[in-house]
Amino acid sequence: MSTRINLAATDSSAYKAMSGLEQYLQTTSLNHIQKELIKIRASQINGCAFCLDMHTRDAVQYGETPQRIYLLNAWREASEFYTQEEQVLLAMTEEVTLISRQGLTENTYARAKELFSEKQITEIIMAIITINAWNRIAVSTHLQVPTD
Repeated sequence: MSTRINLAATDSSAYKAMSGLEQYLQTTSLNHIQKELIKIRASQINGCAFCLDMHTRDAVQYGETPQRIYLLNAWREASEFYTQEEQVLLAMTEEVTLISRQGLTENTYARAKELFSEKQITEIIMAIITINAWNRIAVSTHLQVPTD
C-alpha cells in the first residue's frame, strides 16, 4: 500500500478539530467499554485495520474480554455475551455507519429510548459519527498499523 499524506502534519487545524470530538467523548456518560465496542464495530464494518488494532488493544486494557471482542462481528448470534444496552449500542452503530441502507431505524431508536436518556442517545450518535470519521481518515490516507 502506498504512503499517503499525514493529515495531522499537512493540516493541523483539521486534525485539531477531530481531536476536539475525541475530547468531547471523554466527557460523556458512556463508559470505556461502551465506547470501545462502538469503535471496534464501526471499524469492522469500515475495514479500518489501524482503528481495529488500536481499539481492540484499548478495550482489553479497559477490561474487555478477548472472547467478546472475537464475537463482536457476530454479536446478534452471540447476544448472550452482550447486555441489552450493548446490543442497542451495536445496532445503532451498524445502522448509523451504514446510513445509506436505512438509517437509524424506528425500531432501534425506540429501543434506545427505553434504555437511554436523550442526552445519552446524543452521546452514542456522536461516538459513532466520530469513529466513522476517524475510519475514513485512516483508510483514505493508508494509515499503517504499527508493528510490535
